[in-house]
Amino acid sequence: MDSQRELTEELRLYQSTLLQDGLKELLEEKKFVDCSLKAGDRSLPCHRLILSACSPYFREYFLSEQNEEKKKEVVLDNVDPNILDMIVKYLYSASIDLNDSNVQDIFALASRFQIPSVFTVCVSYLQKRLAVGNCLAILRLGVLLDCPRLAFSARDFVSDHFVQICQEEDFMQLAPHELISVISPDSLNVEKEELVFEAVMRWVRTDKENRVKSLGEIFDCIRFRLMPEKYFKEQVEKDDIIKSNSDLQKKVKVIKDAFAGKLPDSSKSTEKSSKGEVNGDVGDEDLLPGYLNDLPRHGMFVKDLILLVNDTAAVAYDPLENECYLAALAEQIPRNHSSIVTKQNQVYIVGGLYVEEENKDQPFQSYFFQLDSIAGEWVALPPLPSARCLFGLGESDNKIYVIAGKDLRTEESLDSVLCYDPV
Repeated sequence: MDSQRELTEELRLYQSTLLQDGLKELLEEKKFVDCSLKAGDRSLPCHRLILSACSPYFREYFLSEQNEEKKKEVVLDNVDPNILDMIVKYLYSASIDLNDSNVQDIFALASRFQIPSVFTVCVSYLQKRLAVGNCLAILRLGVLLDCPRLAFSARDFVSDHFVQICQEEDFMQLAPHELISVISPDSLNVEKEELVFEAVMRWVRTDKENRVKSLGEIFDCIRFRLMPEKYFKEQVEKDDIIKSNSDLQKKVKVIKDAFAGKLPDSSKSTEKSSKGEVNGDVGDEDLLPGYLNDLPRHGMFVKDLILLVNDTAAVAYDPLENECYLAALAEQIPRNHSSIVTKQNQVYIVGGLYVEEENKDQPFQSYFFQLDSIAGEWVALPPLPSARCLFGLGESDNKIYVIAGKDLRTEESLDSVLCYDPV
């Protein structure tokens, strides 16, 4: 049975390869070409059959267009001819050179002309490239192009790395509805709700005149009952923006009553949050306003663990439970490494010898890894430009510093300092 399946798969792959090679040859030799795509000053030869098979947009166009001349030359407005050329070549060859500079343009054009194969390739690329510095832009792109798969991946990444992301300039440029979508989930990875409140108020003060108007709705997404009562009195009640807003003052009074054990009557008429969420659930009745939500966020279940790392694995030890957990396999971690845990609970490993043959100027470098605690794996970062050992490792202003040490090749003492900026 397995051999039959293998034979079927082999035949399918052979036929696919044969077909792809044949299509590529037809395009290159311009055989049986029956249409062209005109973008700007360029005209790209194509086959209607290929375009129709790969795109519902073009299939509908060729079926509905009665003018034969318009079928022969399809004029596309507001299209970059270079991007269009890359997409057309992909349809014939299944090969496309994606990079950070062109992926968004290719993604948008594939969405516009309903080319799912290119669309999917772009989504996979962007998912793999998610980082603190670009995740909000990718989230916005996923929403703009109506791609739930990409939007959910980006939102999950934002939730996992909220503490770092809320310090970014992109965070300060979020629209009110985008901020609400970011801070609302139960999955937000914060140890204290105070971090959410402080991030929101920084966002408001970036453009106070315009953003104060949206604060009432955003206020409902902050879970004030998860804060220490002392913090609420000193930081929330006394905030000048909140004190000057009569609507927010009413909500502050309700929260103070809740701290005293007096919750408002739950009913349909009770004030609701923008999400209508209470304790993470959504319903039609018996709802409390969102700012009284007391369901802990994902990050509030975090335990204090001791991480033990060698060249085989990273093991997390829970001293309270006296239990060990496998945090990540560590096949590439060098034995002679140094490690550091930052204030944001990010774990970095530096050390060892890495030879990059293509770099003629500095072929000898040292490994640099970051632990992805969610995926349970070590992520390779740009290696140190000079291989060294016996160095100091420190953190300041969210940057990692590798200080002095000894050159691994010459054994000379070094007086240089290397800096890594995660952003």
